[in-house]
Amino acid sequence: MEESQGLARLHALRDFVFEGSLEDSLQGQARECARLLDADSCSIMLLSGGAGEEDGRLRVHAHAGAPGDRLPAAALEASIGRGEAICGQVLASGQALLVEDIGKSAYALLARRPGDPGRSMMSAPVRIDGRTVGVANVAGKGFTETDLLLFEVVCLFIGKSIQVAQLQHLLASRFAREALAREAEGPVLTAYRNPEAVARILARSFYKEWTRAGFEAPQIVGAASEIIDQLNNRLHKKH
Repeated sequence: MEESQGLARLHALRDFVFEGSLEDSLQGQARECARLLDADSCSIMLLSGGAGEEDGRLRVHAHAGAPGDRLPAAALEASIGRGEAICGQVLASGQALLVEDIGKSAYALLARRPGDPGRSMMSAPVRIDGRTVGVANVAGKGFTETDLLLFEVVCLFIGKSIQVAQLQHLLASRFAREALAREAEGPVLTAYRNPEAVARILARSFYKEWTRAGFEAPQIVGAASEIIDQLNNRLHKKH
């Protein structure tokens, strides 16, 4: 019976790829991950804000859970570095972690619900081509080593979906394709593996296009300010 249930859970992964934006895809995968693992909640965190894995910080990009398991605003806005908290330790080690009873573990002080006995959690790295780009976390009760193995497979799917979304966005932009073809080291189709490097390449290309078009420094600064304003508006809408 247990084997047939395991096969059914693996079969359910066929629907794990969601269409739409990366944000929508991650949100859908967080919901599906929680359902597959019978978890109370699931969060997906991605690295951002650094030039690479070593100095990047984890931020929540998707979260799914019952109303009583929603992350507080402080957790949604938190920036976690390597070695900080449980997810930061998983980021540093590169190894998935199962805590069968967080209240009786070395991580008890980090528990969000210390008064709820028997709470389990799992945390695992999300990778693209062997490079860690984030960490996924689930919380619930009664997780086992078998659940951890399934969770690691789920994280492989999450990584692949991020990879596909990044590639689709790059290929959809003629400007991005041409900029990467001019400045990226190596084939264009592999440049998306380092989003921070891609962003810098596109920024340099924008600057060159602006100067080539005859814009002066104050006008370029004004354009850069407009980009920042648009980003701030987007961030405010999310919250």
